Amino acid sequence: MANTKSAKKANRVIARRTAVNKARRTRMRSTWRSVEEAIATGDAKVAAEALRAAESQTMRAAKKGVVHKNLASRKVSRLSKRVAVLSAKK
Repeated sequence: MANTKSAKKANRVIARRTAVNKARRTRMRSTWRSVEEAIATGDAKVAAEALRAAESQTMRAAKKGVVHKNLASRKVSRLSKRVAVLSAKK
């Protein structure tokens, strides 16, 4: 338990940042899911639009330190590759 005034403030700040980061991570994962669903339906145009949103949210989360930049790059790269294969089929 925090004893000092500064430690109590630090706990409040941590709680606030945790809530922000959790929301950011959830938003990012939701965009990934939307890309996956678009790929599953086979709609290349919808998948490309979803990929743009997913890339934006993922890179923003990496920039803010919510996820590691290598994880973000890897995820975007793999999703991009799958969308490209889908687009090439049509």
